[in-house]
Amino acid sequence: MHIISQLRPGADLSRVTLPTFILEPRSMLERITNFMAHPETLLPLTKIEDPVERFVAVVKFYLSGWHIKPPGVKKPLNPILGETFTGWWDYPDNTRGYYIAEQTSHHPPKSSYFFMAPEHNIRIDGTLKPRSKFLGNSAASMMEGIAVMRFLNTGERFFVTQPNIYVRGILFGKMKYELGDHSFVRCPESGLVADLEFKTKGWVSGGYNAIGGFIRDTKNDRNLYELSGHWNEEMFIKNLATGKKELLFDATNAVHTPPKVRPMEEQDERESQRLWHDVTEAVKRKDQDVATEAKAKIEERQREEAAQRMRENLDWHPQLFRRVHGGHGGSEEGEEDLDWIINAKVDGKTPAEQTKQILHIAAILPGQVPHRQFSIPSRNNSLVHTPVPAHAEESKPVASHSETAPVPPKAANSPLLATDRFDGPSDSPTQSQEPATQPSTGTSEVDMKGIPPSKLLHSTPGEPPRGPNSVRRTDSETREEEEFMDAPS
Repeated sequence: MHIISQLRPGADLSRVTLPTFILEPRSMLERITNFMAHPETLLPLTKIEDPVERFVAVVKFYLSGWHIKPPGVKKPLNPILGETFTGWWDYPDNTRGYYIAEQTSHHPPKSSYFFMAPEHNIRIDGTLKPRSKFLGNSAASMMEGIAVMRFLNTGERFFVTQPNIYVRGILFGKMKYELGDHSFVRCPESGLVADLEFKTKGWVSGGYNAIGGFIRDTKNDRNLYELSGHWNEEMFIKNLATGKKELLFDATNAVHTPPKVRPMEEQDERESQRLWHDVTEAVKRKDQDVATEAKAKIEERQREEAAQRMRENLDWHPQLFRRVHGGHGGSEEGEEDLDWIINAKVDGKTPAEQTKQILHIAAILPGQVPHRQFSIPSRNNSLVHTPVPAHAEESKPVASHSETAPVPPKAANSPLLATDRFDGPSDSPTQSQEPATQPSTGTSEVDMKGIPPSKLLHSTPGEPPRGPNSVRRTDSETREEEEFMDAPS
């Protein structure tokens, strides 16, 4: 089907193959880490004694990450089912924060994640459920889902939603990225709520990137603070009792801290950076043909896996997350919108015990040896296992921020579900060293099949031919011109 003919008002863009020139060279699972990328606003939160001041600081933390995005209008890669991403932050006080994410559903897309900084009593659970729609000359990504930030020393929970994303000028004119609509930060324990409006530019009035809103005490039914400014520049807070207005956060020159990741050669084939390596490298060097072909191979593999599950009457289950136990009396009562939550208890009495529990969920740090192997679960929900050969050696180098390691040799293609657990680095005293032995499944593997380059995007040296099926647009930030080329029949 021609790409332009697919772009009808209301069309679900998650089912439309988009040109690779609009792609950000990282997966949505990694992009979510923007939320935790300003530790200077995150780590002090649990040390603030006054509950109102603490809530204001949470709102500041929430607003601090929206400025983080690549130049121009870019969309992160849609994670494939079962894709995972892990990373960590080394903080100035010699503590760490840990992040684990998995794509728990493909249609509809759901990206579930877990973050914890044990020494700071901070835990975040979340599931992002974007719904993309084409709206004529613009596209909208409706960012459904919630995150629940927990302060373990105060017992508070902060329920957070996200603004929607709009891209204007898809088919003609200049492309522009906007955040829009209302989002909320809500603490049921204190009764405080922040109603934040991300304002889109009107047809004739208003500007870009503006925010507004109020922090309200619902127990006493009164507004405490007013918020204003721009999410990519200065943001202000006004105390409505005193009239004093002050700077809340200045994103103009703010420097964020991306997570560190394990070296590429230590990553599993379904971990984001290794999985999408060929695509992201091609996107970075603007080689759209190679990017399109590499992306198509991954998507074709996902379709083959879905077909195999259908043929063999099999269910798929996430490897790291479980369904939320919501409803009356459930362990996650009131948190039903999370859908999925990390499938492990992290309830140690000390930060060291909690760290050990976290590192037992998945390989996060360099040198952790995975004892998982992908396999297909049966309809009766029993988990089948495949033994993993011992590693000949362990890699020890620590990856720096956003570094891309050399491409590893291709591992055997693994169909679908990982089971069992991870042992930690051999030099870490907090890690279990017990290897897990599991019986073989006998499940056949899915072959990776090469497919011809996609015809949805065709780039050639020099000026490409223009015709009735081409649409040009200019990115309002980078000033680069790009062209949609409709597929030939």
